[in-house]
Amino acid sequence: MRWVICALTVLTLAPAAYAADLDLAPLRSSQSVGPPTYTNWSGFYIGGQATYISGGADFANATQSLIAFILRDTFIESQFGVSRLAPLGKVDTNGTGFGGFLGYNTQWEGAVLGVEANYTKTNWMASATPGTIARHFDSGGTRFDVALDASSSLKLIDYTSLRGRAGWVMGRFMPYGFASFVVGRADITKSVTVTELETNISTGAITGALGPTTNAESQSGKFIYGYSGGLGLDVALSRNIFVRGEYEFVQFTGLGGMKLNTNNGRVGAGYRF
Repeated sequence: MRWVICALTVLTLAPAAYAADLDLAPLRSSQSVGPPTYTNWSGFYIGGQATYISGGADFANATQSLIAFILRDTFIESQFGVSRLAPLGKVDTNGTGFGGFLGYNTQWEGAVLGVEANYTKTNWMASATPGTIARHFDSGGTRFDVALDASSSLKLIDYTSLRGRAGWVMGRFMPYGFASFVVGRADITKSVTVTELETNISTGAITGALGPTTNAESQSGKFIYGYSGGLGLDVALSRNIFVRGEYEFVQFTGLGGMKLNTNNGRVGAGYRF
């Protein structure tokens, strides 16, 4: 019995002595730490937005197919690849846009994953200043002088992106990143005039000529494709209302030899159901 009493005494006094050594006090109920809380971003949401667009269009290869068609089955095209000459260059210009978004979020504590459809109507447009490039090529005692006069324009009508989003909740704030598949529409015009003159190098006599011959192409509402990615921040103002700011980079393809990319700044507001 004495051994049992001693053992119970030691077990009772040991925790108190350990706490005294470390200067620890037992936690009161008011000091208890509960589970972390997170703003609820799960469910459907909808909203509107305004966009500032800074875009760059590369027209270097815009007229390549038109030149190749004019010079099909000619010596200068097969030997010198005249269609690969670039009479036009790059153009940077700015524009604005507006649109809306609709999405759905799934949340695991602080982690948020979602999908979103995002639409932007734009007034962005770029026109390549009419350009001229001239070259001469010598072969077999003959000089071939070629001149190309070209122009082109590109107007981005609108585009829709289907996004995958991933975010992390920080109080009322949710920073997020996204990647998207993009489908858009554009009005495209391009034109080129080819002039070619053949001269005997020894005598200076003209031995042949072509043109001036013009080839042009115009497409309205052409579907173009691409991808986008970016970063953003959603801020909850209330249980249902939030505001948004984001940056987006978009790369378009399918423009018939042209290249187009845009850097977009966007602000918006939405409602969570």
